Amino acid sequence: MKMRLLPGLLLALAPAALGAQGLPADARPAQLREVGYDQRLGEAVPLDVALRDEDGRDVTLGQYFGKRPVVLTIVYYDCPMLCTLSLNALASALATLSFDVGREFEVVTVSFDPREGPDLARAKKAAYLQRYKRKGADAGWHFLTGDEASLKRLTAAVGFRYAWDERTKQFAHPAGLLVLTPDGRISRYLYGVEYAPKDLKLAVMESGAGRIGSVIDQVVLFCYQYDPQTGRYGAVVMRIVRVLAVLTLGGLAFLIYTLRRTERRAAGA
Repeated sequence: MKMRLLPGLLLALAPAALGAQGLPADARPAQLREVGYDQRLGEAVPLDVALRDEDGRDVTLGQYFGKRPVVLTIVYYDCPMLCTLSLNALASALATLSFDVGREFEVVTVSFDPREGPDLARAKKAAYLQRYKRKGADAGWHFLTGDEASLKRLTAAVGFRYAWDERTKQFAHPAGLLVLTPDGRISRYLYGVEYAPKDLKLAVMESGAGRIGSVIDQVVLFCYQYDPQTGRYGAVVMRIVRVLAVLTLGGLAFLIYTLRRTERRAAGA
């Protein structure tokens, strides 16, 4: 069984690995040249796309936008490996955040396989809510399915390219997630099958336009810069130095002010 799954695992992991290394499309195996993410940063997703929720109700993507940033994952529920790895990593990263799904942000998971329906979506939701274990997540993490036309429209809008592999009877597809603004614009892409909690938190904070996170969180965000090539955040040394310099000057100014007030009081006495 493990030997039969190995070719499919390699096929599934290759797009993520190649994309992270920034290799041009013509350097990839022929089978994978049509697989990957095309970044659409700043572009709006089609909020009127018709989908179905995990209970089989007709919904539109826009129902999950408007108030909070949205973490969007595109998977297929019957995937034997890559999608499970990616969703497991997302659940683990979410569990470490001080932000709560359904309160500071929404999570929307969409199957790009039109053959899948609400039963699979409902089972996946139950499994990941059990894994996440936070109150209110039931109303904040949504598992959706849709017809072929709707799914193609959505995947094209976010730059998600995938292909069916007839030999393994599986989809080859990239691994990653997107973070979108409350009004439905693509803010950040995070790549791979593991998501650093720091990257996820910073992406959600940025997408929330400063309305999420404490003052300290906002200072930390100022010290990091998003790299669209890697889909990660890196510390910006000069920014950190400037922040420390401002804090130091502020501290010195406060100290001088305090000393002068003390001297005046002593002289008046």
